[in-house]
Amino acid sequence: MRFDLNEGFPLLTTKRIPFRLIVSELLWFMKGDTNIRYLLQHNNNIWNEWAFKRWVESASYEGPDMANFGLRSQTDEDFAASYTEQMNRFKELVLTDDAFAAQFGELGDVYGKQWRAWQTTKGDTLDQLHDVIEMIKRNPDSRRLIVSAWNPEDIPLMALPPCHTLFQFYVADGKLSCQLYQRSADIFLGIPFNIASYALLTHLIARECGLAVGEFVHTLGDAHIYTNHMDQIQEQLARAPKSLPKLELSGDWTSVFDAEVEDIAVEGYDPHPTIKAPVAV
Repeated sequence: MRFDLNEGFPLLTTKRIPFRLIVSELLWFMKGDTNIRYLLQHNNNIWNEWAFKRWVESASYEGPDMANFGLRSQTDEDFAASYTEQMNRFKELVLTDDAFAAQFGELGDVYGKQWRAWQTTKGDTLDQLHDVIEMIKRNPDSRRLIVSAWNPEDIPLMALPPCHTLFQFYVADGKLSCQLYQRSADIFLGIPFNIASYALLTHLIARECGLAVGEFVHTLGDAHIYTNHMDQIQEQLARAPKSLPKLELSGDWTSVFDAEVEDIAVEGYDPHPTIKAPVAV
C-alpha cells in the first residue's frame, strides 16, 4: 500500500479510529517505555490484554480462572462480568502500586526497548531512533536509515513479538518518506492503527529535520482477517470512504522526543461510526 502524505492524513474513514490512542501509543514507543502504566495514565487500553495475561497466568494471581479470557468474555456473559472485574482490578493496581506495575505492567523487550535501547553484544545499548534522526539530518541520502524492532534473541522476552518489524526512511527532493515491513497484519483492528502511527512518525521526524513529507509505503507479510471479524469487515466494506483529515502539529518542541499528546491533533475528521470487534490475544 502507498499513501501520499500530502493528500491528507491516512486515518481510516470507513469506521472511526480513536486517534488519541494512536498518538499516546506512538509517544510511548518513542520514549522507550515498555510498561503499560503510561498508556493507562492516558486512558489507553490497547495493550492491556497482554500484560493482564501474564498476571492471571502467574503464581501471584489468586482470582477466578481467566483461561482463554479473550474468547470466553465474548461468549459467556457471566464470565464477561468476572473478567471485567478482574481487568479493572488489574488496571488499578498498575496505576497505584509501583511494585505491581514493575512486575505485571511490564511487557518485556517490545518496541520501545528495541527502538531506543537495543542491547549489543558488548553490553551497551543503541538508540536506533535517535541515531536515524541524526543521520537524516547529516546524510539524508544514506541507504541505512533503518530502525528494526526484530531482535531474535529478545523474542522470548516479549509479551508479543513485534508485528510491525522494520522501517526505513528515504529522502528525495526535500521530502521524507517511510516504508514499513510488517510481518503479521491484523487487517481489521491492527492495520488502521499501524498506517496512521507510521504516517504520524514520518510527520514528526520530518518537522524536526526541516523536511516536507513524502509517502508512507506499507508492506505486509502475513495479512489476515480473523473469523470473528468477518461480519465487521462486511459492514465496513459496504461504506463509502470520506475525505481524509489534516494533521495539525503544534507546540514549540524541536525534538520529537519532547512532543506531547496535546501537541498532535487531526482536523476535519468525519468518519463513519465505530465498528467494534474482539482483539486476538
